[in-house]
Amino acid sequence: MQTSVSAQYLTFTLDDEQYAVPVSKVREVLEYTRITKLPRTAEYMKGLINLRGAGVAVIDLRLKFGMPETPVDKDTAIIVLDVDSDDGSVVVGALADAVHEVLELGAEQVEKAPRFGSKLAAEFIQGVGKRDDRFIIILDIDHIFNSEDVAQIRAQEAAPAIG
Repeated sequence: MQTSVSAQYLTFTLDDEQYAVPVSKVREVLEYTRITKLPRTAEYMKGLINLRGAGVAVIDLRLKFGMPETPVDKDTAIIVLDVDSDDGSVVVGALADAVHEVLELGAEQVEKAPRFGSKLAAEFIQGVGKRDDRFIIILDIDHIFNSEDVAQIRAQEAAPAIG
């Protein structure tokens, strides 16, 4: 008997599309909270939140991906992620329109990233999950942030916690 390898993913919405990240990358999900803006950072770097006394950089994934800015409403959430880079690991908050559920996808339910037809560069996509009649874009969160992004995040982490 052959067993299918499966993985768990946290699903969320950006601009009416379903996305997911591996649960292993998620520290926690927070309700939207006040973000302290910092000067001279990329537009998608929204600023800092105070997470139990530590400053955590928050990015707007919509802006990072060339979409309209995330509108803030009652469903807006911040997904706190562990991102691995060449320079080590950093903690990042990512804005999402809404967070939905943790779902399990078997290897047979995930296709390789398409080379066209996506709003995102294929390098940001780990794969495309199929669930019922919908597609879920599985993000490769470690590749979304380049070394310049990580340097900015580290600089923000070094700033004193606010709030």
